[in-house]
Amino acid sequence: MKIEEIVKALGLEVRCGKDALHKEVTGGYTGDLLSDVMGNSREGYIWITRQVHQNIVAVASLKEHAGIILINSCEPTRETLEKAEAEKIPILVSDLPAFEITGKIYNLLTAKN
Repeated sequence: MKIEEIVKALGLEVRCGKDALHKEVTGGYTGDLLSDVMGNSREGYIWITRQVHQNIVAVASLKEHAGIILINSCEPTRETLEKAEAEKIPILVSDLPAFEITGKIYNLLTAKN
């Protein structure tokens, strides 16, 4: 499933990376501890977090994530947006908490398979 399909299905707001919404999402990871995400997430995953600082872009780039979803209407910093745009990593915002958005994405991805 492509990021743009998830955006439409869940009404997510795109903060940056509009040119990369064609990326394929192969799974997801929910977590706020950067070392945990680095150790356990995979390439192609969409990362669900409440972290907003620019280090999330470094982790997403290193792990080759498809994109990042910020929960609870958290807004990324300007530096985060600039870095994500340069790295072509979409940052999306949801007003839902982590539990709900994770479940919805899981349902979308498993229904597609």
